[in-house]
Amino acid sequence: MSARTKARKRALDLLYAADMRQVPVEQLLVAEAERAVNEPERQASWLYAREIVDGVVDHRDEIDEAITTNSRGWTLERMPAVDRALLRIGVWEILYNDEVPDAVAIAEAVEAATVLSTDDSAGFVNGLLASISHSKG
Repeated sequence: MSARTKARKRALDLLYAADMRQVPVEQLLVAEAERAVNEPERQASWLYAREIVDGVVDHRDEIDEAITTNSRGWTLERMPAVDRALLRIGVWEILYNDEVPDAVAIAEAVEAATVLSTDDSAGFVNGLLASISHSKG
């Protein structure tokens, strides 16, 4: 597993936990940063995970608007929490991280949805992120 894939998983864990606990993700970042300092093997993935989470926090309104605009028949609240977090990561990478090709962001999110979410989630995540990628022009 690449360092970026691990970082996406760590970012997913943080965003998901914050959503489920209904606490600010910044609160969880403090504990995760301490863990990264004490576990050098986690350092490589921590930096990009932090970049993802900070980016999602900084652009949350725009990211959620893109998701809402492109999801037909699904509100953010109705989506499984894992899908919400995966979509936010994917949209951040597509719209705000030029270092990651859109196809890679989409493929990583779809793979995670296949493993971690419902049977229908991979197709939903793929279609929604592809729509956002195509519409960014």
